[in-house]
Amino acid sequence: MDESYYRAKRRVEALKGFYIHLTVFIVINVFLFIVNFFTTPGYWWFLFVTLFWGIGLLAHGLSVFTSRGIFSKEWEDRKIREYMKKKKNNQILIILK
Repeated sequence: MDESYYRAKRRVEALKGFYIHLTVFIVINVFLFIVNFFTTPGYWWFLFVTLFWGIGLLAHGLSVFTSRGIFSKEWEDRKIREYMKKKKNNQILIILK
């Protein structure tokens, strides 16, 4: 199979992983809210869990839904071309010396 198939497959797996993460986030945080409501309604401790886990979920979502993320396939390809060009330029300079 070709490279485009494997890229699409990795993309689908990344999306699936994000949606599973989002579902678990919602279920667990609803559960924590209910526990917090019935045990210590004056102190909303579940918000700390929701906030910090939400930051992680946001980072996960950005990595999945931004096509030109810092470590995306496009970034890798660009860096490879950059290093190959640099090496080629260095070889030319050595020959000219």
